[in-house]
Formats: sequence, C-alpha cells, structure tokens
Amino acid sequence: MGKIVALANQKGGVGKTTTAINLAANVAILGHKVLLVDADPQANATSGLGHNIKNKGIYECIVGECHAEEVIVACEEVKGLDLLPSSINLVGADAELATEGGGHYKMKEVLDPIKDNYDFIFIDCSPSLGFTTVNALVASDSVLVPVQCGYFALEGLGKLLSTIKMVKSKLNPSLDIEGFLMTMYSRSKLANQVIIEVRDHFKHLVYDAVIQRNVRLDEAPSHGVPVILYDAASTGSRCYMECATEFLRRNNKGPKKSE
Repeated sequence: MGKIVALANQKGGVGKTTTAINLAANVAILGHKVLLVDADPQANATSGLGHNIKNKGIYECIVGECHAEEVIVACEEVKGLDLLPSSINLVGADAELATEGGGHYKMKEVLDPIKDNYDFIFIDCSPSLGFTTVNALVASDSVLVPVQCGYFALEGLGKLLSTIKMVKSKLNPSLDIEGFLMTMYSRSKLANQVIIEVRDHFKHLVYDAVIQRNVRLDEAPSHGVPVILYDAASTGSRCYMECATEFLRRNNKGPKKSE
C-alpha cells in the first residue's frame, strides 16, 4: 500500500512547491512509482511540470465530476511520476467543502481508491490552513514541513502543529509528522542559527539534508521540468537528491532497480 505525504506550511514562500516537485521527481527517478497531487489553486506544481492548468484535475474529483484515474497525467520526462493537476477552480473548494456533510473526507475518498497504485503520493498543499489543506491532512499518513532558513522560520509553525494535532485527534488518528526540511539556505550566521534552533526544538524530525538557495531551482519550473532534468549538476539538484535519498531511508526504503 502506498504512503501519502502532505507537504504543508501556511507560510508562503518557503519552497513548498519546489520541494513537492523535486522530491516527487527524485523519488521516482530512484525507481519508485510516485503521484504528485497539486492541491493548491495557484497550480504551480502543475505548470512546473509542464502541464496545462486549465484542464480538469483535483477539484473536479473532489466535487464528484470525475474519478482520479480520468484526470491523472503521466510526466513523460520522468518515468514513474504521475500528476493529479490543479486549477484556479480549486479556490471555491474551501467554501463548498465547508457546507457538505463529511466534507473533511473528500480528498481521502479521491485518493484511497488509487493509493495501492503508487509507492508514494505527495500532496502539495496551499499556503493556508483552510478546508482544502485540512482535507489533505485527513487523507495523508504524514506531513513533511518545509521551513525557510530565515528570521521568521518558526513563525506560524505553532498554528500548523495545532492544526495537525486537531486533525490527528478528531479526523485522522494515524497522521504523523514526516519531518521538517530546511529550505532556502544561504551561508550566513542567521541561517545557521535558525537551523540550530529548529533542530534543538524538533530533534530527529529535522532532515539532515538542507536545501540551498540556487538560481537553477527558480529557473526549472519555467521550463516545465524538475531541476534534475534542467541542470543535474546544479547545487539545487544535488540537494534534492540528498533529500529524496534521506526520505527513502527514513521510510526504510532504498532505490529500486529499473525494470
């Protein structure tokens, strides 16, 4: 059975979508079958993998217009990676889900039937703690939290952790924290101090891999590919491969041989 991992942080600009795209791609490159679910109405993960943000996607699945299998698209550039796209239509989901009975479970109902088709399903959540993000947490087995190596790194994490605790206690008892990934690192005294503080606070949950600032990470989405296909020798590509390798190790997995 596949594992579903939500990438969440209500603070924007922390590298969440960049992490979702590149972690999913690298885990697939390491031989695993992966689905990336774009659950953000900005649809940056969808466009960042070169797909049309006007096509049907997760919103139409949530409201019952279609099944996930009908809208999932294969990422031809990365063998083993599929995408469940998003669009601006998802903006209305928060209001619509809040008025429906069992609205918290809609994304779980979408993903459960296809969970066994994948080794891992990553959900790129929107930068909010609205109904759609709570839906993603209810559908997930764990949460990976990207944390920017900046002055306000810990700001808002308390609210996110409270939301995770609420979901775990009332809606999804099996939800765990996958870990905290430090992103947008620059070699400065402040960035190093932030990493020390986060590791002191969250201990072993903080990944050893650290994602450094890298222009190639910013450029790759405009070409519709993960950074490993845009510039495999770049610092950003190396950082996310280290992240993917650590993610698999923490899940007692390793690279699979190509068939």
